[in-house]
Amino acid sequence: MRSLFRRGRAGPAPEPPPRPAHATGDEAGHALRAPGRLHAFNRYEIKYLVPSGDLPVLRAELAGRMDADSHGDSSGYGVWSVYYDTADLRFYWEKIEGLRFRRKLRIRHYGDRSTIDDDTIVYVEIKQRVNKVTQKRRVGLPYHLALDLCDRQVMVEHEPGQRAFLEEVLELVSGLRLRPVAMTGYQREAFVGRDADVGLRVTVDQRIRGRDRDFDLGAEAENRLTVPAGLAVVEVKANERVPYWLTDLAARTDMSVVRMSKYCQSVEAFGRAPRSIFHVTDED
Repeated sequence: MRSLFRRGRAGPAPEPPPRPAHATGDEAGHALRAPGRLHAFNRYEIKYLVPSGDLPVLRAELAGRMDADSHGDSSGYGVWSVYYDTADLRFYWEKIEGLRFRRKLRIRHYGDRSTIDDDTIVYVEIKQRVNKVTQKRRVGLPYHLALDLCDRQVMVEHEPGQRAFLEEVLELVSGLRLRPVAMTGYQREAFVGRDADVGLRVTVDQRIRGRDRDFDLGAEAENRLTVPAGLAVVEVKANERVPYWLTDLAARTDMSVVRMSKYCQSVEAFGRAPRSIFHVTDED
């Protein structure tokens, strides 16, 4: 069976993507949560699979050179996403096949899911990959409007500058007959670069889990671990070149680059596609 995790030894910094015309630093991270505007940014992303026992050393190294994300506390924050796809999982297979251009649609919430109601701000997001560059565009909407847009396929109230993006979402949903397919959730710690590393962002995601039904973001539904509990996904996100000190840290700590998608892991975990060897049956 084909594994979604493609391992590789940490090596030299990759070639930089085109310089994006957008804000950097913390603003390029979770300051993007501010509702109202259309947010768009490009960046290069590298994922590593790290044993949980190695996180204290890694965390200390990152804290010495980066700042903690201002939106989280000492334990981080929850990230919950509902992914949309076609009946034959077009977006899933585009990722598996490694197409140079691919995209996916999701609704995302940051924080405690028990507090979600119709008026909670969530994010309708199109994430796409163009060659080696990840591009994201998203808007913040009250949850009930996000569902009107993505589930009921109706245009919603919006601010100037948002209409073209909302029309693209509607075209995707109606043209491809998208529907909710999988939900993912995890606890995230995030670090943002400072000084010469402004624009750098490193996230540490643990307790990665999901489900294939009950797609209400606030539902008290059962989730299943989709990555073993003893592993964390560390993701490096940079506007341009990853700094040398970070690639050196990855090499010194024997971090392995992996090709994986939390969405794809969730699809496989519930038997909708061949399972990777990293799936577990433990329920969370």
